Amino acid sequence: MTTIGLTGGIGSGKSTVASLLGVYGISVYVADDAGKRLANTLPYLRGRLTDLLGSDIYDENGQLNRRQMASRIFNDSELLEQVNGVIHPEIAADFDCWKAQQAGRYAVLESAILFESGFDRKVDVRLAVYAPEALRLQRVMEREQASETEVLQRMKNQLSDEIKRKRADYVIFNDDEQALIPQVENLLAWLDKC
Repeated sequence: MTTIGLTGGIGSGKSTVASLLGVYGISVYVADDAGKRLANTLPYLRGRLTDLLGSDIYDENGQLNRRQMASRIFNDSELLEQVNGVIHPEIAADFDCWKAQQAGRYAVLESAILFESGFDRKVDVRLAVYAPEALRLQRVMEREQASETEVLQRMKNQLSDEIKRKRADYVIFNDDEQALIPQVENLLAWLDKC
């Protein structure tokens, strides 16, 4: 099985590309969703996050308040590193278990921070989805009803799309000018030749 690491900056459209890959029968593991699930269900992880971020990081229903967490960690690089140091190993282990259960020819690990987290070492092919920063900023502000300042702060904590492009084995452009489906089909043809 070939494992594809799918990445791109916030608002690049990596989730859209992941959905398209799913249409072609490829299983996709979404690291962000896994992180949420694990933070809400693993007592060890819940305890560590509470120690780092305070008991109010979980809401009255016992669910992680992601917006509250983001407001704390994206303005404190040391705290961000500590939180990632707790969450990333759990996601990596969960991904390994998930991957062992997959039967297809390909499996995808989608992660906005594929390179920053070290998850790129767990995959065979690194796929970046690229979109210009101004377009990504607009998409995220509209999607999340967030301010420009909030979105720019989050972008600042990720590698630039330019760096991701250079480190990727393959790039899909989601710039609202090039159609995605032909690019995904070209990717699959390229993978078949590897």
